[in-house]
Amino acid sequence: MAAVSSASDSGEHRCRHPPERRLLILGGPQSGKTSSANTILGNEFFDAGTETTHSNVGQTEIYGRRVTVVDTPTWAIPADPDEDDEEAETDNAGAESNSPARPPPSLDSEGPCMGAILCPPGPHAILLVVSITKPFTDKERRAAEEQLTALGGGTWRYCMVLFTGVDKLTKGVFIEEHIANTGEALQWLVERCGSRYHAFDNTRKETEENTQVPELMEKVEEMITDNQGWYFEVNELILLEEEQARRALEEERMRMEEHARQREQMIGGPPRELRLLLLGWKGVGKSSVGNSILGRRFFESGQETELCLRRQALVCGRRVTIVDTPGWDWFSVRRTPKRIRQESQRGAALLRPGPHTLLLVLPVVSSLTARKRRTLLAHIEALFGDSACLHTMVLFSCGDWLGRTPIEEHILRGGRELQRLLEYCGNYYHVLDSKTPGKDRSVSLLLDRIEEMIRENGDRAFLPIQDEWRKSFTFIDITPIKKHLLQLKGVAEDLFLLS
Repeated sequence: MAAVSSASDSGEHRCRHPPERRLLILGGPQSGKTSSANTILGNEFFDAGTETTHSNVGQTEIYGRRVTVVDTPTWAIPADPDEDDEEAETDNAGAESNSPARPPPSLDSEGPCMGAILCPPGPHAILLVVSITKPFTDKERRAAEEQLTALGGGTWRYCMVLFTGVDKLTKGVFIEEHIANTGEALQWLVERCGSRYHAFDNTRKETEENTQVPELMEKVEEMITDNQGWYFEVNELILLEEEQARRALEEERMRMEEHARQREQMIGGPPRELRLLLLGWKGVGKSSVGNSILGRRFFESGQETELCLRRQALVCGRRVTIVDTPGWDWFSVRRTPKRIRQESQRGAALLRPGPHTLLLVLPVVSSLTARKRRTLLAHIEALFGDSACLHTMVLFSCGDWLGRTPIEEHILRGGRELQRLLEYCGNYYHVLDSKTPGKDRSVSLLLDRIEEMIRENGDRAFLPIQDEWRKSFTFIDITPIKKHLLQLKGVAEDLFLLS
């Protein structure tokens, strides 16, 4: 802060009053800030019926002196749910102020510095508007302190509290009694302003008996005299910091927009397209689970799946593609026929360029031994590679068997082997009731959980399956065959010429 002598306003005659007075008005939501600015100017310069979003300047002449008034956007009130509830019960005005008072900082929001520089070279007085119809709590005190701190040091010597709504005071109660009875927060504010305050009734019409504006100007003159004719000027460093903060917000917004564009362009489609591969033993209910997720009987349940089947539907606002696969053997990878293993890999290839999630279906009614767990992991790693664990989620089927038992309690009862399986999958799991396709509310939660896994994997599909698939085939060198065919072609041409 830099305080500059007002002698420049008055020329060489220090004994004369300067021809201009500049007032900066600050205040919280629904404080009557704009109405007070209109009362001082003696006219409806500003629209008091709408929220002030940008600083506005108005001028008038009072007793031969030009008075400049700057109305500013409301300052932000720190969010406090408990105190918000108390305000809502106290009066409707406080409840109405909740929505405009607590928006997060935005690129369009203005700080008090903008209002200060609109009355160059700086305001003679800073009026802090407080409505007596609303409780002035500690969070309002902190908001006022933050607002003055944003202007820089030395601001309080130029501040005065301007009370509004005095017409709502109980008959016979003066403003001094209101200050004493309201609480420590308001008393702190008045004392911080050097016990300078004034009261306005913005409902009164301008009459000869209305002396509230002249009395305010007299108090402003007294404050200027106490400050030896100096006015407040915003430090250029403060303005530079505010500009840097706005630029940082702009860069952050652009970064977030770029991140959103990158997510839209992620390989395999945007995050709202989910490609799921159902895996597991024979008879675990994979087909029923697929029907439950898609909300329709796409897969034939109750009989063994021989070939992969790909189906798609719109589920909870997402395009979900599911491939059902044949079941594995319970005890070893070798006992699973090669045709079944290759069919599982072909199912992954049907989800080009690759599945987002491998859903390992496990009935809640089955127990998991160490051998069964090792068999499951051996199937996954042999067919899809070591990195498959990052994209695998355990999906418990037959969830209706749990009744009211939480799935977490079932996991604890399942023993160490079940817990080790979930640890392998990064503790990604969910439970479905496959008997009510399309009606299970947990389907939406399942898709949310899958999208969470996708974000953890950097919004990428599971791609290594293609390389792993190639390993399961034997490639034949056909070069000798080509040479033999060429020789046969030459013999055929010779026979044709001889004939």
